[in-house]
Amino acid sequence: MPMRIGTPLPPFDGATEWRNGSVTPEDLRGHIVLVHFWAVSCGICSEQMPRVNAWRDTLAEKGVRVVSIHMPRYEADTDLAAVEAAIAKYGLTQPCAIDNLHRIADAFGNEFVPAFYLFDAEGKLKSFSAGENAARLVQPALERLLGSA
Repeated sequence: MPMRIGTPLPPFDGATEWRNGSVTPEDLRGHIVLVHFWAVSCGICSEQMPRVNAWRDTLAEKGVRVVSIHMPRYEADTDLAAVEAAIAKYGLTQPCAIDNLHRIADAFGNEFVPAFYLFDAEGKLKSFSAGENAARLVQPALERLLGSA
């Protein structure tokens, strides 16, 4: 079942690997958090990576934290070397969980890549978007949340 607005940020338990450090909801308390699900086989995900990186870089000083979750769609997506190559290619420096067993995706009730979950500084879900227009749709919610912070 998909998460409802107001649901607390779930734990990131069950990651098969982490790159660029791991995080917990407690580590993120007091920050606006954007959780980004992606997959190496997702062309739309690769198109949206520059925007994700721009948010990570330009909004960090405003307290925004980005956490990326690699959620494989196919067996080939579980190849750790391919995921690591994509992390390097796309310049992902934020914490990136590799969720080969879909335990994090299940905690979020997520079935999609790309998908964005936006949480306020209290750790409550404020926005969700997925698919081709996901990044464009989360942008106004991010701006509203920053304006109210």
